Parts: sequence; structure tokens; C-alpha cells
Amino acid sequence: MDPRISARRTAVIREQGRRRLVVAGVVLGVALLIVGGWFILHTPLFAARSVTVTGNVHETAAQVVSQAGLADRPPLLDVNGAAAAARLERLPWVRTATVRVSWPDGVHIAVTEETPRFTAATAAGQWESLSNDGRVLEESATRPTGLLLLTVPQPPGDPGTVLSARDSAGLRVAASLPASFVGQVTGVTVEPAGWVQLTLTTPVAVDVGTATQLTAKYEDISAILAGAALHNGDVIDVSVPDAPTVTSG
Repeated sequence: MDPRISARRTAVIREQGRRRLVVAGVVLGVALLIVGGWFILHTPLFAARSVTVTGNVHETAAQVVSQAGLADRPPLLDVNGAAAAARLERLPWVRTATVRVSWPDGVHIAVTEETPRFTAATAAGQWESLSNDGRVLEESATRPTGLLLLTVPQPPGDPGTVLSARDSAGLRVAASLPASFVGQVTGVTVEPAGWVQLTLTTPVAVDVGTATQLTAKYEDISAILAGAALHNGDVIDVSVPDAPTVTSG
């Protein structure tokens, strides 16, 4: 073989070897940077050391932080904001939550709490406060003031649960009462068969019937309350829309 060709071949082989060494060095360096960065980001320097909670009134900050999975101050790299918010929204009072990471060591939690609208008695004689969508918020030994009384076939469960499907008719009516007469309603009662009755501030009852065609039924109720001469014990029956009746008590 021509010595010049042999020398050229040797030079090419050596150049290829050097390139492989450079590539291997670059890959090793990148791998070391990634591994080193991972370990650095998992040190206490980049942990969730500063956690702020806003919007909470009934749930304590400690409860919120614990439910979000931040009580042990995990590395920020491991904080999943969406998953933490979903866990927070399982707390009885929390309607919505957002969890935002703020490097190098902060997490900001903002919650919006439910507003109690109704109260219902439990099978054990306790009282539950309920949200507009039937979520049980808290339990107390005495009846909460200022909340509409909801009497349903299936008593409410523990805080954090929601009313059963058997109670949906009463909840649908209670949550949709119009401004024209909602201030006169003190209670909503659901019979086992699903028939709904309203109790008013005056000794007058309203039979709504099933929780269907509510807009027409509410118009009937509003018209009667505004124009009819009612007496104690009277019963307004709007179970057949557009054909209401008033029965003397």
C-alpha cells in the first residue's frame, strides 16, 4: 500500500476517534449537569419553604397546606399545582383553588370558599349547613340562623359529601327561588314521593308539586302572593302550571 494512503487512513481513524471522544465528553457533561441540577433542585434551598394561603375563612391555613401535600415542604420541582388544587377542592368549604409555584422556595395557594345557603337536620338531630349545590359544609348542634330550612327524605351526610339524588327536587327548588318571593320562603320540604312544598313567613303553604316547569309555577306563585287576599292556613297549589288554586285553611 502506498505509504501516503496508509498515513491518510491512519489520520482519518485518529480524527474519528477524537470526535467520538468529544461527543462522549459532551454527552457525559450534559448528563452530569442534568443529574447535578436535579440534586440541587431537590435540596432544601429549592423546597416549598414559604407557603402562603389566601381566601380561607373556615378552613385553617394548616388544613389547606396539609391537604395540598405541602406540610413536609417538598421540593418545588415535585409540586403539581393542578393535583394539589384538586385535593383542596375536596375540603368541605373549598369551592375552587389554585396553587402557583414561585421559585426559588414559594408556593401561593388561593381558595374560594362556598357560601352556606340552606340548613337541614341529620338523622342524629344535628344541623348541617349546605351550599347552593347541596354540598355539606359543616355540622353544628344548633340550627344555623339566616339559612333556608331544607327538609328532605334522605338526611345529609358528613361534611364534604353532597345531598343524595332523592333530595334533588328540594335542592332544585330551593336553589332557584326567584327574587319576587324568595324573601317570604322560610322552608322547602320534599315528601318521600318527590312532592315539594314551601313554607312562607305568613302561615300560608305552597304546594309546588314535582320540580318541573318551575318558571311557570313561580309566575303563578308571584301573581297570587301579589294579588290574592290570603288567610292563615291557606294552601296555594301550583302543581298544575297556569291552573293554580287556593284552598282555605
